[in-house]
Amino acid sequence: MTRKQHVPDARAATARISALFGALALAAGALAAGSAQAQQSCQEDFKKITDRRMALIAELNKIGKAAKGKMDPIAACPVARKLSSVENEMLGYMEKNKDWCNIPDQVVESFKEARGKTATFASQACAFAAKAKQMQEQQSQGGGLGQPQRLPAGPL
Repeated sequence: MTRKQHVPDARAATARISALFGALALAAGALAAGSAQAQQSCQEDFKKITDRRMALIAELNKIGKAAKGKMDPIAACPVARKLSSVENEMLGYMEKNKDWCNIPDQVVESFKEARGKTATFASQACAFAAKAKQMQEQQSQGGGLGQPQRLPAGPL
């Protein structure tokens, strides 16, 4: 074999190697673009859920501030239930997309604890609201404990 025969083979091999590196670069670029797309998608989804969650937290804070630091259970109950529902949705999203969105296990576990506290608060607020409504109904019917008994009218 002469040297001239090896030159075209070397050029062909170089071209194949260049094509291979080009394909690898395209694949790496596609993975990076996919990762960037995943991050953007996750951020957009999280922002939507987080905005809803923060609006409900602000509403609860407003209820507490209006009552001078004491939470009105009747007003707080429906808002707390909505907040609990949004947090359940958020946790479901985190668990479902943990790998896709690169959410650390510690973040998911920490959010589970926070969601549990919200659920407990909602449950307590709604239980107090039910009792308060029951007491209001009893008072409006005249059967409340704070109502003085009426004495019979007329001659004895």
